[in-house]
Amino acid sequence: MKMCRLLLALLLPLSLFSSTLHLSLGANPSRINPLLATDSASGEISGWIFNGLVKFDKDANIVGDLAESWEFKEPTRLLFYLKKGVKWHDGKPFGADDVVFTYSLMKSPKIFTPYASDFRYVESVEAIDEYTVEVIYKEPYFKALSIWMMGILPKHLWQSVKDPMTSRLNKEPVGTGPYRLKSMQNSGDVLLSANDDYFEHRPNIDTIHYHFMPDPTTQFLMLKAKKLDLGSLTPLQRERQIDDSFMEFYRIVQMQGRGYTYLGFNLKDEKFSDIRVRKAIDMAIDKEELIRILFFSHGKVCYGPFMPGTFAYPSTLPERRYDPQGAKRLLKEAGYDESNPLEFTISTNANNSTRLYAAQIIQHQLAKAGVKVKIRAMEWQAFLNTVVTPRRFEAILLGWSLGLIPDAYSLWHSDSDKLGGFNLVGYRNKDVDEMIEKAERLTDLDAVGELYRKMFHVIAEDRPYIFLYIPDSISAVNRKITPVIPSITGIMHNQIDWIKP
Repeated sequence: MKMCRLLLALLLPLSLFSSTLHLSLGANPSRINPLLATDSASGEISGWIFNGLVKFDKDANIVGDLAESWEFKEPTRLLFYLKKGVKWHDGKPFGADDVVFTYSLMKSPKIFTPYASDFRYVESVEAIDEYTVEVIYKEPYFKALSIWMMGILPKHLWQSVKDPMTSRLNKEPVGTGPYRLKSMQNSGDVLLSANDDYFEHRPNIDTIHYHFMPDPTTQFLMLKAKKLDLGSLTPLQRERQIDDSFMEFYRIVQMQGRGYTYLGFNLKDEKFSDIRVRKAIDMAIDKEELIRILFFSHGKVCYGPFMPGTFAYPSTLPERRYDPQGAKRLLKEAGYDESNPLEFTISTNANNSTRLYAAQIIQHQLAKAGVKVKIRAMEWQAFLNTVVTPRRFEAILLGWSLGLIPDAYSLWHSDSDKLGGFNLVGYRNKDVDEMIEKAERLTDLDAVGELYRKMFHVIAEDRPYIFLYIPDSISAVNRKITPVIPSITGIMHNQIDWIKP
């Protein structure tokens, strides 16, 4: 009995200092694997569990992660010097063989991943010794370093896996990251626990609890009840639905968003292969009205495929005007009028209420130009598996995150129009392909930027998408958590240093 009381006395102080970061998750992770994490939920959870060789710091500079340092011996020969003493979550040591294996797996026919396209200029990856990796490129490549932000897998666990696409390791991941997976329920919560052996230092917050909330309204109610430490706010919530008590508990952080929403056309569909139809739809959508209604003007019009503020964004933007009557004239030229109206279905995911409202507004706006639109909304995984991946849609309303170092290949090159590729709409333009290929062979970012800015205008003019809007990012953060430092990379870049009393 005395021994039990002693143990209780020793454990009690630890429990008092135990802390949990409460977050929300809008969808189930499909595969917690950096090679296969193509949806945002999988990518977010994978980010806590796996590390790449390099990463962005808060100022968007590339710094070491699993790599201590690196050097270009030649423009096509890159050496990584790995950190020593790094351990996988199961205690096994991390080393150069894991890097080589991950690259080999990604390039193998056993796996379908759109991220393989980033490595198409890699000729070989070899382990020089236990902590040195040599990468040889076929030619100079402007993303030679940044592609190694991809998470690394443990060779000792994956080398015996026959089918990586269906392996249990996609649900029971083992990484080197600051947190390890504690539990994950189907359509339920995800729990992550701090990695005591993390090579930077053990995270100050012991547990991350992701509450499964496919309905954004539920997330907001949890925020108002002060049950979450961090969450996104819609502009409506920011403007109309929070009170002084909320503001006392949460700090509001608002930044330019890093993603855009678009209306994408299946370009293999005969009606959308006509540029006049795509232009007419563009002219019939009032994007400023979309932003006013959806975001209380907390956002900006999206004019093209690359992020504002990056080297790829042009100083002069494409001219766009809202003109439903002009849209009617173009449609008539293309063979559509009141007796033969243009009709199509917009498919989108049901658990994104803002996107669903956007579809309804677009439906109303296009009706003014004589276009009849139906809306099909589905749960995210069903939408991904039965509509997006097999390309069974006429038009889709979706969004992309915008990278700090944009790469046009995965979305806009003809080669990415394939199963597992991100060129979902089937866009093909020889001039764009040539500009992408030329830019990739350059190491001078100024020259790359010149090509990308030209490409921006070509893609915008072709209108494979109607680029709609870039909403602002509005977050509420528990004021007790410190130090929260907003940056161009977001607010989570220093999470392992966060302290929650």
